[in-house]
Amino acid sequence: MTQPILEITADSATSTPTQATPHLLPCQIHHNGPVGQVDAFWRPQEKGVLSTLRAVGFLPNSAPANISDGQATAYFRGRKLHGQTVTLPADYRGVVGLRRGSPREQARASNTSAPEEVVDVDATAAEQEAQRQRLDSGGLVVQAEFDKIVIWGHQTTADASTDPYVRSMEEWVALSEKIHSYE
Repeated sequence: MTQPILEITADSATSTPTQATPHLLPCQIHHNGPVGQVDAFWRPQEKGVLSTLRAVGFLPNSAPANISDGQATAYFRGRKLHGQTVTLPADYRGVVGLRRGSPREQARASNTSAPEEVVDVDATAAEQEAQRQRLDSGGLVVQAEFDKIVIWGHQTTADASTDPYVRSMEEWVALSEKIHSYE
């Protein structure tokens, strides 16, 4: 049996992944580690008709959070950004993954009671090598799940006609549905 190219597994430390909302910023940040608390610096504000109605009292704050027009503004390093929330289709889910075997993943595993590696002494050398390659091959451990993503732009709100990320998400879903359909 061939080994999978990419294996996505659930985090054994948690029973259900946490919910997250990824933000795609129009800039490059040369950092790929933990960032700590960002609440003091990153405060997106909803904008649009529905948030205005909520602010003036016509739409109560107790209204469901999913009642939104999906637009927001925020400031990052002094620059005003306009955000558009893109919801994934009902049959899709997004995951935030951490590469298996990465230093962060190993540190998380050492903090929890991870089971020790089991060695099958009756396995052939080829089976042992296949198991070792499976552990070393590409794999992601799910850290969080999401059903929407916020795409930010500088001057305008991102839309499918101008933003390559929104367009690629919409086109990828359409292409994926055609590839996997039975017609």
